[in-house]
Amino acid sequence: MTRYQDVLQHLKNHPYHWLITGVAGFIGSSLLETLLTLNQKVTGLDNFSTGHRHNLEQIRELVGEEAWLNFSFIEGDIRDLQVCRDACKGMDYVLHEAALGSVPRSIQDPIQTNENNISGFLNLLVASRDTQVKRFIYAASSSTYGDHPGLPKVESVIGQPLSPYAVTKYVNELYADVFARCYGMQSVGLRYFNVFGPRQDPNGAYAAVIPQWIAALIRGRTLYINGDGETSRDFCFIENVVQVNLLAALAENSEAVNQIYNVAVGERTSLNQLYEMICASLVEKFPDLRNHKPTYADFRRGDVRHSQADISKAGKMLGFEPTHRIDEGLKQAMAWYIAHLAPEKEATGESA
Repeated sequence: MTRYQDVLQHLKNHPYHWLITGVAGFIGSSLLETLLTLNQKVTGLDNFSTGHRHNLEQIRELVGEEAWLNFSFIEGDIRDLQVCRDACKGMDYVLHEAALGSVPRSIQDPIQTNENNISGFLNLLVASRDTQVKRFIYAASSSTYGDHPGLPKVESVIGQPLSPYAVTKYVNELYADVFARCYGMQSVGLRYFNVFGPRQDPNGAYAAVIPQWIAALIRGRTLYINGDGETSRDFCFIENVVQVNLLAALAENSEAVNQIYNVAVGERTSLNQLYEMICASLVEKFPDLRNHKPTYADFRRGDVRHSQADISKAGKMLGFEPTHRIDEGLKQAMAWYIAHLAPEKEATGESA
C-alpha cells in the first residue's frame, strides 16, 4: 500500500476541518471534490476574481447533496485580514490556493499581483498562526527557479526571478520559513509546475495553454504557439497535485514539514509535442483537425525556455508517487474538455 493510500484510508475514518482558499478555482475546486468524497468538513474562501461559481456547482453535482452538507462557503478577499481570521477559526488544516496567477498578468499589473500574492499570503499566515491551525499548505511556483539554467530543477538551487509573479511566490516561501522560525508554525510549500485538468479556465488573456489550445481547436479559432514551439514544460495532471497536498498535510515525519517540494512528474514536453498530442486526442471527434496548422508568435516576456522538475525530494519525504503522466492526464480529462469547451454555437454556456 502506498503512502497516499494510507492517507486516504486515514481520512475516511478521521474527519478534519479544512480551509481551502481559492476554492472556486481550478485547483481549489479539485481539492474540495476529493475532501468531500472523503467525508471531510471543508470551508471555502473565494472572491471570484479568477474562480467561478459554476465550478462549485459542478462539485455539488459530483459529490451529491449529503456530502455537500459538509461544505460551507465564505465570499471574501484574502487581502482583508479580518476575513482571513474568521475563515481560519476552528480549522485543522489550511490549503492556500488563492492567488493572482500568470506571468504576463504580473508584468501588466505588478501592484495587484503583489497585493494578492504577498499581502494576502501574509494575512493568511497571521490568521493561521493566531487561530493555531495545525499545518499551512500553500501553492508555491516553479517560476521561482527564474533564470537558473540547470535541469532538472532541484528545490535548493534557484536563479533570479524573471517576473513580478515569480517574486511574489518566492516571497511566500521566505515568509513561511520566517513564521516557522519565529512562531513555530508548520507549513509546506508546493512548487507547482504546469498543472492541468478539468475545470481549468480556457478563457481570457491569461488562460493556461492546454485548455486554451483545446478550446481554440474545437471552436475553429487560431491556435498560437509562442516562439518556435521548442519551449518545454513539465505538465502535471491535477490528481497528482491533489495527492501531494494531502500527503503534505498529513505528513508524520517532522523533517518533512517546513520544506519546499516540486510538484510535477519529472518529464519535459515541448509545445510542439503538446500540440501534436492534443490534436491526436481530438481528431476522431473533430476530423477537420487532420489539416490543422498552428500559428507561431513571438516569445513571451518573462517565460523560461525549459522547465523540468526533480521530484525525488517529494517522493522521499512525503511518499509522493505521480499517478498520471501527461498523456494519461490528457486522456482522462479530454471528455470534460470536449463537453465543456464545445463549439460556442453548440454550447449552453461559455465554459460552464
